[in-house]
Amino acid sequence: MLDIIGTTLMIAIFAYAIGSIPFGLIFTQLGGAGDIRDIGSGNIGATNVLRTGSKKLAVLTLLFDAGKGAAAVYLASYWAGSTLASAASAIAAIMVVIGHCFPVWLKFKGGKGVATSLAVMAMIDLRLGGVFIAVWLLTAALSRYSSLSALLAVLSCAMASVILIDAPAIHIAVITLGGIIFSRHHANIRRLLNGTETKVGTKSTSENR
Repeated sequence: MLDIIGTTLMIAIFAYAIGSIPFGLIFTQLGGAGDIRDIGSGNIGATNVLRTGSKKLAVLTLLFDAGKGAAAVYLASYWAGSTLASAASAIAAIMVVIGHCFPVWLKFKGGKGVATSLAVMAMIDLRLGGVFIAVWLLTAALSRYSSLSALLAVLSCAMASVILIDAPAIHIAVITLGGIIFSRHHANIRRLLNGTETKVGTKSTSENR
C-alpha cells in the first residue's frame, strides 16, 4: 500500500512539474519577442504567442505544450507498469494539465490547457484524440469559434471515453479534464452566450487561448 501511495505521489509531482514548464514564455523570450505576459491577453498559450507576429514561435509552443502532455502520460504509464497503467495515466493526465494551467513558477497563471489536454487524451487512447480533433475541426469550420470548438471537443471526449474505454479511472480523468477546460474558459462562455466572442482570424485579446 505504501509503495502504491508513494508511486502515485511521485507520478503526480512529476506530471505537474512537466506541465508547469511555460514553453510559450520561454520561446518568446528566447526568440526576442519579449515577455508573452505583456502581450495581447497575457496568456502563455500558442494563440497568444501568435499575437507576437511569429508563427514559428506559436507552432513551437503548440508542439511543446502538447508534447509535455504526451510525455507525462507515457512516462507515468511506463513507470507504473501494466497493473497500474490506467490509474497512472489518469493521474498524470490530470496533473500535467493542472501544471500547465496553474504553474507555480508564474504565480499559478498559466494557459487554458487545450493542446495539452488533446495530447493526453490521444496518449490515453488514440480514439479519444481522433474524437477531439474531429469535433474541434468541424465546430471551428461551422462556427469559427475556437473556444466553442475546444469546449465541444472535451465534452465529446468525456462521453466517448465512457463508451469506448472500460476503465473508470480514465473516465474520471477525462471528465476532470473537461471540467478544467470549462473552468478556464468561463469568460469565453460568457461572451459566447452574449454574442461577443471573437471568431477565428479576428484580432482581439479576448480570443480563446
